[in-house]
Amino acid sequence: MPKPYVHFSREEFADRQHRVRQALEERGLDGLLVSRVEDQYWLCGLDTEGFVIFHAMFIGTGGQLTHVTRTADLASIEYSSLCTDVRVWEDAEGNPKSKAIKDMLASHGMQGKRIGVQLDTFGMSPSLYLELRDALEGWCELADASDLIRLMRLVKSPAELAYHRRAGEVLDQACARAVELTRAGADEGHVFGQVYQVMWESGADIPAHRLPMGHGEKAMNVRYGSGRGRIDENDQVTFEMGVGWRHYHVADMFTVLTGPKVDERHLRMHEAAAAALEAVQDGLRPGGTLGEIFETHQRTLDAHGYGHAALKACGYTMGATFPPSWMEMPMIYRGNPVVLEENMVFFTHMILSDFGTGLTMSIGETSIITAGGPEVITHVPREPIIR
Repeated sequence: MPKPYVHFSREEFADRQHRVRQALEERGLDGLLVSRVEDQYWLCGLDTEGFVIFHAMFIGTGGQLTHVTRTADLASIEYSSLCTDVRVWEDAEGNPKSKAIKDMLASHGMQGKRIGVQLDTFGMSPSLYLELRDALEGWCELADASDLIRLMRLVKSPAELAYHRRAGEVLDQACARAVELTRAGADEGHVFGQVYQVMWESGADIPAHRLPMGHGEKAMNVRYGSGRGRIDENDQVTFEMGVGWRHYHVADMFTVLTGPKVDERHLRMHEAAAAALEAVQDGLRPGGTLGEIFETHQRTLDAHGYGHAALKACGYTMGATFPPSWMEMPMIYRGNPVVLEENMVFFTHMILSDFGTGLTMSIGETSIITAGGPEVITHVPREPIIR
């Protein structure tokens, strides 16, 4: 197979680019500066983490498609990107990135034109935006188009869904290994090591997010924390697991209780969380809104007496993501008007954090929205996990 090594057909990439150009014209834009690496991957296959320093891309309504990059990423572009127009910004004192971007735009006749920018990405830092705004003021007009590609990416193609499903298969295997190894006295580092071994050996991508594993004093955390320890007796061990296949991520969440004593309150919390997940998944159907899904989550937990312990969001969309996170917008929270459509993918998590008792419980899975009920592609036990 000749370079570039891409994970979709050229026809699918061409269709994506065509749709973006159509959307630009509908918004009265002549082009878009793409700083979100996930959007660049979706548009042309670019596979790099170089965006953390600098990488920009331009797509124009006249057929333009151009990378602006550093020498460090030239090999990655040749290896993975269908875009062959590559401009290089030189790492040098006194050489602003905005100059390379402006020179590229000038070469495409963009003076006096209206250009979209993405303002909510890791690739467009506030300092870079301010520099770019100053450099282009009076030369062209910049307009916020942060959501233009992001909204397109919410509905997945058959090829994208196949990658999500494969990631789900790998995650089920990794989670089974985590549950098998989680017991009193187990070393957290050993558990993680075995989980990552399952992922690596499957051919999957290591997750974009560092995997949280709360237990002991950090049991209430739902974020990764540095430092390793051993699992205690009568512990509550919460895993938020995820993995990617060709960068398309899935996630799930579960809590393992160690013995010999199991608090009855933990079992009631699990019953509430499982009921909420069941109700939420039943509502994952085309036509409903994310705000309605959140209300189902809250209403169910209220009915079980745990509304006070619920978080103010209960999930988010999943797609192709790069470090530092697999999380993407939109999130499932109160009042969110985003309407569910067939072939969207969502991770829904029911997290109970009862700070009054110091107890926690979580359960979550990833689902594909279908015309009927959701297709659940990661799976956690509905009964309490006691080891």
